Amino acid sequence: SGNYYHQGEIRKKELEQSCFLLGIPASDVTVIDHRDLPDNPAVEWDTRLLAAFVLKHIEANSINLVVTFDAGGVSGHANHISLYTALRYKYCCFEIFILFPWVGCRVLVLESVNLFRKYTSVLDVLLSCLLPRDALFILTEEETEQARKAMRCHRSQLLWFRHIYMLFSRYMMINSLRLL
Repeated sequence: SGNYYHQGEIRKKELEQSCFLLGIPASDVTVIDHRDLPDNPAVEWDTRLLAAFVLKHIEANSINLVVTFDAGGVSGHANHISLYTALRYKYCCFEIFILFPWVGCRVLVLESVNLFRKYTSVLDVLLSCLLPRDALFILTEEETEQARKAMRCHRSQLLWFRHIYMLFSRYMMINSLRLL
């Protein structure tokens, strides 16, 4: 629930506000609050438990595309990496094809880039276009501003470095992804 700083209830509301701004209704937002999946940047979540939660959500909502972090978690955040690990575990072990009916579901992973590229903003567009990837999203100026507004909804998390992130990070406007 985002309770690392004991702000779980605040962060849930901020998430709903951010999603609403992006056109995602609150009824489509699921927050998992489980003692074995703590919000903690240093804790790796249990792969099987997390995979079970994700698969249940995919099935219940007939989801055909999942976008998640890659093995680097973009920022090295252990919880982000755990999401990738859980999806890779289920997807690559083919257990999914036998036990679950979401064979048509694709998984895209967001490419982690080095620190220099991460903070070169729009200047990374040429390199991003030249490097191999399965999907590349480049936001318009309006879409980038909408993303910034959505990020600003997370007031409890807007520490000084996140303001720098919103100004200079390529991820605010450029996202390269690979199929799992």
